[in-house]
Amino acid sequence: MEFLSNADFWIGLVKIVWINIILSGDNAVVIALAARSLPPEQQKKAIMFGSGAAVVLRIVLTVVAAKLLELSFLQVIGGVLLLWIGYQLLSGGEDEEGEAKGTGSMVAAIRTILIADLVMSLDNVIAVAATAQGNMVLLILGLAISIPLVIFGSTLMIKLMERWPVIITFGAALIGWVGGETIVNDNLLHAYTEAHPWLHYTAAAAGAILVVAVGKYMQSRTAKASD
Repeated sequence: MEFLSNADFWIGLVKIVWINIILSGDNAVVIALAARSLPPEQQKKAIMFGSGAAVVLRIVLTVVAAKLLELSFLQVIGGVLLLWIGYQLLSGGEDEEGEAKGTGSMVAAIRTILIADLVMSLDNVIAVAATAQGNMVLLILGLAISIPLVIFGSTLMIKLMERWPVIITFGAALIGWVGGETIVNDNLLHAYTEAHPWLHYTAAAAGAILVVAVGKYMQSRTAKASD
């Protein structure tokens, strides 16, 4: 327990918590989108279980992230998964809240949270791992402390979505943006993206537009079919 009296340990812990506050914004949006269609009691459970399990996955992922990011096509697959998740979360629709609350699946919400968080954390965990500098106690403590921060952010986002449904569209667009970024950050495309920096933003914008356009189109089709 000598590390508790070490100033470097506490400085590193503050750094990791701060990094997680900065980098967990998009993850809070995903969690809120996935859980918004559940009844209030299940919302709380999905957020708690999803956030807790996601942090455990991040700890495991941090150990192998550097190697994973060297694999070609991994981030392409991850980016496509995010585009699909963004579409799924948006195409559920803002107007189906009553029906969705009765039929929403907590297991499906937690699964969505885990998959999205896993993909979106690939780059983020590199910063956390670098700060921890191989200290697993520091790493686990820092990520564990970030759980209530993510839970609070997700709960706040759900309340905002209920008040201003347009935030759901912006949230799905954010997931699409990250999906587009993830695809062009793949090791296979890294050299080409570095030579053409504009491709990074073009792919991100294309991902956001694709998710919103397809999601809204499917929303309108579902609404017409139910009339």
